[in-house]
Amino acid sequence: MAESGDAVPLVRKDISVQELDISQPCLNCNEQCPGFQQHFWRKSCLNCRCPRLDHDIIHDNYVTVKEHMGLQSADDSETKSEKERAIRNGYSWVPTGLSADKIDEYMRSLPNSSIPKLHTPGETNRDKQMILQIPRQDLALDYLKHLESEEAKEQFQDFLDYRDHTAFGIGRVRDYLPMDMNCNKCDREIEAGDIAVFADRLGDDVCWHPFCFCCSTCNELLVDLAYFTKDGKIYDERHYAEEIIPRCESCDELIFASEYTKAMNENFHGGHFACNNCDTSLTGHRYILRDEHPYCIKCYEDVFANTCEECGKKIGTDFKDLSYKDRHWHEHCFFCQECKTSLVDAPFGAHGDELYCGTCHEQKFAARCDACGDIFKSGMKKMEYKGQQWHEHCFVCTNCKNTIGSNSFIPKEGKIHCVPCYEDIFGTKCTSCKKIISAGGVTYRGDPYHRECFLCTDCQKQLAGVRFTSREDKPYCAECFGERFAKKCTSCTKPITGMGGTKFISFEQRNWHNDCFNCGKCQASLVGQGFLTDGDEILCPACGQA
Repeated sequence: MAESGDAVPLVRKDISVQELDISQPCLNCNEQCPGFQQHFWRKSCLNCRCPRLDHDIIHDNYVTVKEHMGLQSADDSETKSEKERAIRNGYSWVPTGLSADKIDEYMRSLPNSSIPKLHTPGETNRDKQMILQIPRQDLALDYLKHLESEEAKEQFQDFLDYRDHTAFGIGRVRDYLPMDMNCNKCDREIEAGDIAVFADRLGDDVCWHPFCFCCSTCNELLVDLAYFTKDGKIYDERHYAEEIIPRCESCDELIFASEYTKAMNENFHGGHFACNNCDTSLTGHRYILRDEHPYCIKCYEDVFANTCEECGKKIGTDFKDLSYKDRHWHEHCFFCQECKTSLVDAPFGAHGDELYCGTCHEQKFAARCDACGDIFKSGMKKMEYKGQQWHEHCFVCTNCKNTIGSNSFIPKEGKIHCVPCYEDIFGTKCTSCKKIISAGGVTYRGDPYHRECFLCTDCQKQLAGVRFTSREDKPYCAECFGERFAKKCTSCTKPITGMGGTKFISFEQRNWHNDCFNCGKCQASLVGQGFLTDGDEILCPACGQA
């Protein structure tokens, strides 16, 4: 069974102090930042005020954790072998003691963003985590700028010795767990035969999933398995140190001074609780937070205060800043452009770049009724039709003056009429009953009638949709017309109306239907035949000669 991990070295070697690369561009500011330049004492860039980690980090030639901490030299054969082995397997770091297959298996168990595969975001993430989790200012006096007294330097050295000898360790990877064990972080089971990570300082009865070997404070995977123990918990170096010694929020160095400032729930060296713009100390002075950074009053007003739209002066911290659509005013400058009344806590309207109180805005710009000419006040119902608009009470019938409201109306020559008035004035009226014909109807000789009013002159039967005829401009149904005006058949005595094209025979002032013009004896049809008369009878030639 292979295992990775080393005994903790106790001899600290000299750390070669390197200047930070000033050519690293800021990934937040892009071209606005010419490159990283360390602030005099802040943990940020002097040019753009962003942290170094926001700049394009360049890897330190695959340094190991021990080399980074000064516990091994870059020239050590062990260090060289460790780097060569990692690069040979395609990573910037690998746990020691594992075969190539087990290395890949271990890496696959990690989140993709944390796999230090060469030339991938995981490699860059490892570089950043090395800087973040094990800050250089926690490693050697040469990196510190704020240890002035010999006593403070001795305290720092004592801290290093205590940390390295009693807390620091490298996680040991077992590629084959001999029995089932529970993970110390998530408490889920790690089955026998799986890969697990152990911390020698906490004993062989405590282990972790590879993806659970994290700092107890930030929950970030521990870079290169480097851990520091305190009270049975594992930390990265940064948070381990902060469990023991306060850290300055501004310069990111540990505070070994007997006096320091606490503000904004953070710790600061004396003088480091300062304006984020001009670096003037804020201890005992008023300040304003902006994006979690403190600013003195003057810098805040110079950098962030808005300019009043009315007077053109800065709106200082002692004044209320009233805003509307990205524009700002002093409280005493926020007034109506017409009557100069204050608009604070009052309804107002905007027209172009100017503001008006509700009354002035309505009088100058509100729409007006086409009937009475008065304005439409807020909340009033507006009736609109073809570009015209009316108050609800002004939208009335031209004739009867009754309010139309939501009822139907009919326009005529630019005037509005309610339906009853329109029909009364302009509607078609029945010739018979003189009432409006609102639907349907018939026309007779140019005169309109309701269907139910168009009747036979004699019997009053409805003629709409049935056959009828007329006499002296009066309509008659077929029956009444025949009874009153038609000739009578000499044979059957019924009217000969001619309706539908019926033919008839006339002889000596007598008339017959075609079907009735028959021989008086044999009843043979005489239509188109010769015939004889015998008194009132008509006979065929045969019967007439018999």
